[in-house]
Amino acid sequence: MTIVRWEPLRELSSLQSEMNRLFNTVFDAPAGGGNGGGAQTRRWVPAMDLLETADHFVLRADLPGMRREDVAIELEDNVLTLSGERKAEHEERQEGYYRVERAFGGFSRSLTLPKGIDAGAVTAEFDNGVLEVRIPKPEERKPQKISIGVAGGTPALEGQETNSES
Repeated sequence: MTIVRWEPLRELSSLQSEMNRLFNTVFDAPAGGGNGGGAQTRRWVPAMDLLETADHFVLRADLPGMRREDVAIELEDNVLTLSGERKAEHEERQEGYYRVERAFGGFSRSLTLPKGIDAGAVTAEFDNGVLEVRIPKPEERKPQKISIGVAGGTPALEGQETNSES
């Protein structure tokens, strides 16, 4: 029987390599499972920024090489979905491509928005490959205070006059 020394750090390194391989396979592979040529292309996900101003939420997405016709924006049940497809600019092995690093393909990104967003007031502009979506903030619902009246009198909302005789 051979005695083998166990080295936990080597096992940890092996585990990390396998996890990296697994994540690269899942997140870098195209949705169709490859292009048939054995080369692996990366899945494209556009970069997005979401910022808040006093009156709006502003979403900016970098969509280089796309036209506004290639992008769809939907708002349903307080979920804003930005989707589209960036098409490849080359045909397979036609123009002497030896290496292609720019990713292409379909994408879909969704954001959950606060309740009360007016879908009709959402605006979008597309300029130089940057999509900007402006979402007006919903008006905050403020509780109304009800004053307590004297017995026999009628309660009134705060800020209204009451017709009670003293």
